[in-house]
Amino acid sequence: MKVVIVESPAKAKTINKYLGKDFEVLASFGHVRDLPAKDGSVRPDEDFAMSWEVDSQSKKRLTDITRALKGADELILATDPDREGEAISWHLLDALKERKAIKKDLPVKRVVFNAITKDAVTEAMKKPRDIDAPLVDAYLARRALDYLVGFTLSPILWRKLPGSRSAGRVQSVALRLVTEREEEIERFKPQEYWSVTPTLNQSGKSFATRLYSVDGDKTDKLAIKTGEDAEGLKAAIEKGNFKVASVDKKPTKRNPYAPFTTSTLQQDASSRLSLSPSRTMQIAQRLYEDGLITYMRTDAVQMAPEAIEAARRVIGKEFGPEYVPEKPRLYQTKAKNAQEAHEAIRPTDLGKHPDTLRNLDPDQFKVYQLIWRRALASQMRSAEIERTTADIDVLAAGRAITLRATGSVVTFPGFLGVYGVEKTDEDDEDSLELPALKVGDTPNLEKVDIEQHFTQPPARYTEASLIKKMEELGIGRPSTYAATLATLKDRDYIRLDKRAIVPEDRGRLVTAFLQSFFTKYVEYGFTAGLEEELDEISAGEIDYKEVLRRFWKDFSHQTEEIKDLRVSEVLDALNDLLGHHIFPPKPDGSDPRLCPTCGTGQLSLKLGRYGAFIGCSNYPECRHTQQLSESATGQASEAAVGDGVLGADPETGAEIYLKTGRFGPYVQLGEDSKDAKRASLPRGWNAADMDLEKAIKLLSLPREVGLHPETGTPITAGIGRYGPFVLHDGTYANLPDVEEVFSVGLNRAVSLIAEKKAGGGRGGRGAAAAPIKSFEHDDGAITVRSGRYGPYVNQGKVNATLPRDLAPEAVTLEKALELIAAKAGSKGKTTKAKAKPKAAAKTKAAKPKAAAKKKAEA
Repeated sequence: MKVVIVESPAKAKTINKYLGKDFEVLASFGHVRDLPAKDGSVRPDEDFAMSWEVDSQSKKRLTDITRALKGADELILATDPDREGEAISWHLLDALKERKAIKKDLPVKRVVFNAITKDAVTEAMKKPRDIDAPLVDAYLARRALDYLVGFTLSPILWRKLPGSRSAGRVQSVALRLVTEREEEIERFKPQEYWSVTPTLNQSGKSFATRLYSVDGDKTDKLAIKTGEDAEGLKAAIEKGNFKVASVDKKPTKRNPYAPFTTSTLQQDASSRLSLSPSRTMQIAQRLYEDGLITYMRTDAVQMAPEAIEAARRVIGKEFGPEYVPEKPRLYQTKAKNAQEAHEAIRPTDLGKHPDTLRNLDPDQFKVYQLIWRRALASQMRSAEIERTTADIDVLAAGRAITLRATGSVVTFPGFLGVYGVEKTDEDDEDSLELPALKVGDTPNLEKVDIEQHFTQPPARYTEASLIKKMEELGIGRPSTYAATLATLKDRDYIRLDKRAIVPEDRGRLVTAFLQSFFTKYVEYGFTAGLEEELDEISAGEIDYKEVLRRFWKDFSHQTEEIKDLRVSEVLDALNDLLGHHIFPPKPDGSDPRLCPTCGTGQLSLKLGRYGAFIGCSNYPECRHTQQLSESATGQASEAAVGDGVLGADPETGAEIYLKTGRFGPYVQLGEDSKDAKRASLPRGWNAADMDLEKAIKLLSLPREVGLHPETGTPITAGIGRYGPFVLHDGTYANLPDVEEVFSVGLNRAVSLIAEKKAGGGRGGRGAAAAPIKSFEHDDGAITVRSGRYGPYVNQGKVNATLPRDLAPEAVTLEKALELIAAKAGSKGKTTKAKAKPKAAAKTKAAKPKAAAKKKAEA
């Protein structure tokens, strides 16, 4: 019996069908070992020795594999064909050797295949090899670098910048891209310009033109600055006559795109299908494991010769022989630091039309169809387009004015018949079809439109455009893009506004801190340079420990210097870098830093126990505080001019005020004093919507719901750090909605407390509370639940906290899958539940894969 190890049960099930009864295929469920998330897991003083731990679930997997090996004739490691897959095989072999599960005479082989098909798997079994040591070394170097950066920078951030989560080698650089784009947008000064668009008519067909030249000077988009200039040109054109001065027709070609890489698949799935990168990779993983597509983590653009021939046959059959080019198309990788020469992402059988795959869910169908079309299009003839440019003189206008009309006609669709191109404004202009024009024609004027415009700032990054930029700069690798974005969202460093990525103030503070004190380590060139060195390691050209030594020598010296920084130095740097964001200019030209409460103090950034806020220089005489986000939008300044009086408390007669503090808006009973009763506005409540009734309800908390029927002690309801709750004898039970805290009755409260106790809480584990919402899914049921730290979605052993602005009742299946995929990690493997190890195993090298969640990295 030959024992074959792969990563996932789905992959094992598919491969088992191909290999037959002489093979036993087992799944490792991703990595079986990880670096413990604590100091000392990577030890530079011991020449970068690493300690690894095996969690409880992985111990069970290793036990199953050990049992299977007792009567085995051969061990075959068949994990994924990339750097991470090589590392999984290395970990498995090393862990099994530690358990003495590998007999001296037991052959151990490594096989790789790029597709899970019968031909690919059986062919791979004929070509075994040893584990690729340079690939493992590159993995070890990457893992050590990420650990050293995360576990060295993060504690500094916690001490010098309270409220920050963590920093990471790749994530912090990606965050810098997002924050710098936001700064570009904030600094942008719009320019006014006007367009003049004459519409002419020739032989009964209307066509639009644009100004090409005025008084001998060519015009561009910004040439007409004022409405007066536009009106003057309009009047001149309206009194003129028109004559075609030249007509130029040029045949052009538009070539097809290369087949998908990981990056381009994520980009197109985002722009065309509105799928997040993490969701796209989750779907692609499933398609790969089901044998429908080739391996989905790659930056290669070439297809195997047999796949190219298959594509040409399908094109001829589906579209006709005229769509097949004379020679096969060959593509070359353009991505910086391209590595690991796999194929591009393509269907394993191009003859499998998407419409024949009835068993796929809607998202799987869409992604397969996208991959199928892209692969076919890459081997089709170019689209042939005839572009026409006509210049038209305006005669007797009193000024020398020339108009230009452009248009195009697709004379042969080529690849566009299967994979269309997303249009730009320029494409829209060129795609207009012009009437038949020849030199000397005299078209008539129908109308002249003029319109005011303003230049627009650069667009915020979307997930797709950020991935494209990271790839251009050589930051990260195909397997890291989705995980990088998911981590930034988990850390509350960024948020998605529709599809645009917006940096949160917490993310901007971290970026400003790192740019001020760790400049080199968030430079794009430095990060890309490290990626190049990792590629050289994987090629066997340099020693990985030499790369680590060089990095650590400079990095450790820098961190030692920063440890002695005073908080005042940090604040000075942050105030300088973020001043334009925190204190934007006021429309009236007044000082944006002037305290609106005392009128004499200067506002500046302060650091408190829970993070940064804005405070007055006259503290403690002036206690004005506000949140960063309010300061940046100018809302706080308006709200803080005097305290808003909501009305009088009916019981005491004291005024109830609406105020804004460092933690946001709150209500207060009576004048300022140490003992004044205050209540923060709960999540989802806006200060603008506050009235006296709501304020009285908030100030009444915590309220007594009633006496518990069994103990006779009171049950109370209130709002805490993690949301609304009911409390009895030290047991907290979450309420799903803020409004319920004011209305929850005794029966409901008793039931919630009982469910919480049954579910364990702090005291132990038991039956889980009833889910708020449930979904059925092929990979296991998905539920939405209330937890101690707020609502979350659950699938198997993966729990993902809901974003603050998402109510549990509003969660859709797609959103739940996206959150679970982001939490589980980029590789889409089954996540392993962590357990404290009895002892960390010490070896010379390595880490884990997608299951290896890097807690200290941001």
